[in-house]
Amino acid sequence: MAHPYRLSDEADIASPALVFYPEFIRRNVARVVAMAGDPARLRPHVKTHKTRELVRMQVAAGVTKHKCATIAEAEVLASAGATDVLLAYPVVGPTAARLAKLAALFPGTQFSALVDSAESLAGLADAAQSTALGAFLDLNVGMDRTGVVIGDVAAALYARIAATPNLTPRGLHAYDGHNHQGPADERTAAAEATLRPVLAFRDRLNRDVAACAAVVAGGTPTFPMYAAMTDVPGLECSPGTYVLHDHGYGSRHPDFTGITPAAVLLTRVVGKPTPTRVTLDLGNKAVAADPLLVNRVRLLGVPEYTIAGQSEEHLMIETAHAVEFHVGQVVYALPGHVCPTCALHREALVAEGGRVVGAWAIAARDRFLSV
Repeated sequence: MAHPYRLSDEADIASPALVFYPEFIRRNVARVVAMAGDPARLRPHVKTHKTRELVRMQVAAGVTKHKCATIAEAEVLASAGATDVLLAYPVVGPTAARLAKLAALFPGTQFSALVDSAESLAGLADAAQSTALGAFLDLNVGMDRTGVVIGDVAAALYARIAATPNLTPRGLHAYDGHNHQGPADERTAAAEATLRPVLAFRDRLNRDVAACAAVVAGGTPTFPMYAAMTDVPGLECSPGTYVLHDHGYGSRHPDFTGITPAAVLLTRVVGKPTPTRVTLDLGNKAVAADPLLVNRVRLLGVPEYTIAGQSEEHLMIETAHAVEFHVGQVVYALPGHVCPTCALHREALVAEGGRVVGAWAIAARDRFLSV
């Protein structure tokens, strides 16, 4: 079965390998900008790819606001031209001090962090003594992972942010990762129900507390829903997976029209221990193991197979077509979850015109870069 990822120089590529296809990446970025209607409405998450080159491609498309989860990711963003970076993660321990150092290192970038407690505010306030920072109030809108519930406590916390020297209140962060319903109409209803009290709370803050402009909402599953809400001022959509896409989102959410998987894994047959079994060098050290085994990868050009098991270095499949495969044969696979898959690789090979033309470092897979 033909597919668009086959490389003419596959015989020279050591496996397993992660391969990026910039042609598809550029197309995905353009599609998401078009869905949002304006690149200023986007604040994508860098965790999917963690590479400077992909950040530069988005910046070139007008996407200058970005989101991240680690200081290393924040540094990759700033070093690649992002001018507005939100560290969307609780600021605890030495993280706040590291953020201040990063802000001093990149004065052309506005750095912000999340606040959802007195403790996270205290750490950010200490860091802001040396350099100006921004703060978004993190709301718990139902995921129950981080954030403060909408109400008086949240309003009082926002007031404390506004009263902190060198700390600018930027708005609200409302991540609804629990909204990943399959049918688009169900996700639309869930997104609308999530956003309604957030916008009412923003009105309350603007009226009674302090200026509150932006609302950073959603992730990848609800991106199409928030992108369609062009009448909501200050709404910033923050998908991440779209740049590379993966089999997981592609199989669950077909409404992501015009988005093409742009990252594949090149693997090889390393064994045929039984007449119906084929073993590939694609263990859980090369592809993310968080999806269920049945959804971990989608093998391209392999008909009628089931995944029988996976270990650190091997993926075993059962197929009546095993006789058609030979040891050493190259197979291409779409990862089920591309974000942690990228973090397993030091670099991604870059394919243009049907062959490898270079490699990009997955720079932010490391936790420490300069600070």
